[in-house]
Amino acid sequence: MAGHTVTRAQLSEAVYQEVGLSRNESAELVESVIAEISNALERGEMVKISSFGSFAVRQKGQRIGRNPKTGQQVPISPRRVLVFRASHTLKDQINQSLAQPAAGSVDGHAAQPAAAKAS
Repeated sequence: MAGHTVTRAQLSEAVYQEVGLSRNESAELVESVIAEISNALERGEMVKISSFGSFAVRQKGQRIGRNPKTGQQVPISPRRVLVFRASHTLKDQINQSLAQPAAGSVDGHAAQPAAAKAS
């Protein structure tokens, strides 16, 4: 994994460079989009972004959990959880680099020394 996190400021900068709005307008646009998505989810609505994925709020009922340290049973109260499901387009885009064999690989798998293959 790359270990890089995209921030609101970076999204605003990308809008500024791509669209040509001022930096302040770009930041307001990004904040407005995030606020609209958040408000829709808070109302329990599903948010679908074409070629990206969908966000939804799911209701989870009460259940019994277990404290891993003590083994004691603990009730877990009902709650709403946010779920994201990536679109096939996004999944394909993410996995596209895996479909192309890297230099020194055989059948899409990285070449390994003979000693490593034996294990």
